[in-house]
Amino acid sequence: MQIVSRAGKLGLGTAYIAGLKVAKGDRIVLMDADLSHHPSVIPEMIHVMDRDNVEIVSGTRYRRGGGVAGWDLKRKVVSKGANTLATFLLDAGGVSDLTGSFRLYERRAIEHILPKVTCTGYAFQMEIVILAKKAGYRVGEVPITFVDRIYGESKLGGKEIFLFAKGLLTLFLTT
Repeated sequence: MQIVSRAGKLGLGTAYIAGLKVAKGDRIVLMDADLSHHPSVIPEMIHVMDRDNVEIVSGTRYRRGGGVAGWDLKRKVVSKGANTLATFLLDAGGVSDLTGSFRLYERRAIEHILPKVTCTGYAFQMEIVILAKKAGYRVGEVPITFVDRIYGESKLGGKEIFLFAKGLLTLFLTT
C-alpha cells in the first residue's frame, strides 16, 4: 500500500487518477479510506467479476440488499435524486448507483477509460460508468450498505452539486 499526498483539494476525480497511477495488479479496488465502504464486500465483488465476466463491479446502495446508514433525509433525497435523474437522462445500461465510489476495476478497462474522463468532482463516478458502457465494458453490481463517516464531514455542497449537474448535462449532450 502506498499513500499519495497532493497539494490541496484538486477534486475527487484527480485523487482517483493519482491513486490509480501508483496502484499495482490487474484488478484495482477504489473505496473510501474512512471505511464507509466495508472491505468485507471485496471478495463478493471479485466473485461477481469472475462469475459474470465483467470488467467493473460497482458496490450499489440502490439494489435490494443495499442501503445507507447514518444519513439524514436531505442527504438521502439528494443522493437518490441525483441517481434517478442521471439514470433517466443517460444510458446507464442497468447500473443502479452511478454516483457510488466503491468499485472493482480490471486495470485494462480503467486505463482505457480514464484518459477520456473530463469530470473531476462527483460526476467523475458517473462518467466512468457511462464511458465504460459506451466502450463495450460490462458492469456488475453487489449490494452494499454505505455507512456515513464518524469523523469529518461530507464534501457535498453547493459547488459539488453544481459541478455534478454540469457533468450530467455534458454527458447527456455528448454521449
